[in-house]
Amino acid sequence: MSQSTAGQGHSGTGEASGVSGVRDVRGTSGTGEGNGGTGGRPDAARWTEVDRYFSELLAPEDDALTAALRDSDAAGLPRIAVAPNQGKLLQLLAQLRGARRILEFGTLGGYSSIWLGRALPADGRLDTLEFSPAHAEVARANIARAGLAGRVKVHVGPALETLPRLAAEDPAPYDLVFIDADKPNNPHYLEWALKLSRPGTLIVGDNVVRSGAVADPDTTDAGVRGTRAFLDMLAEDPRVTATALQTVGSKGYDGFAMALVTG
Repeated sequence: MSQSTAGQGHSGTGEASGVSGVRDVRGTSGTGEGNGGTGGRPDAARWTEVDRYFSELLAPEDDALTAALRDSDAAGLPRIAVAPNQGKLLQLLAQLRGARRILEFGTLGGYSSIWLGRALPADGRLDTLEFSPAHAEVARANIARAGLAGRVKVHVGPALETLPRLAAEDPAPYDLVFIDADKPNNPHYLEWALKLSRPGTLIVGDNVVRSGAVADPDTTDAGVRGTRAFLDMLAEDPRVTATALQTVGSKGYDGFAMALVTG
């Protein structure tokens, strides 16, 4: 998956830009299954090929999704939207939770918002937070074209200023929270996600691998430090149970964390 802006913008750490430091972990089945089934180390071209195969087979884009990416490109938005199969994963997670209310940090051009919005019932609600007015304008048009303007509301401005206003409305708890925004603020976003959740809420945090830098305890990178603090909070908070996974694909070397609110 990839990151957008909700607070102060793209952290610029190159989450999906490379694979340096990735170990070649080989399988033991005798068929090369553990290393791509080819007898050699898979590379970015192969990851992209497999992602394309999965997406075309299981998560084909319709006109609204294709147009959302096209218009985002035309408006000069960064090409950091989730891949189609990742969008489908978000949609499936929302459907598995039976989500009626979703909170998204980082709208970008609304591509992931469309996937998530389509998981909602007709009276469902997705609140998506976007720092950039220019991005929000593109997103609103894309969301409206997808027929989701009645379910998806784009909130413009720093997320940490928007969230108190949302909380003041005394909303029902969110069933799913997707955090895909500026990484230094991830700990603050998690705090708010927990405030606005309930037991059973699913929290998904994107781009947690930071090209492998997340494993460096001595990092000075603000995005990595924010991600590590986010993961530390998930590990230490008794209200959640969580895990994190590395991924490869058309977005490069990436990963996400997932937490279930239990109390």
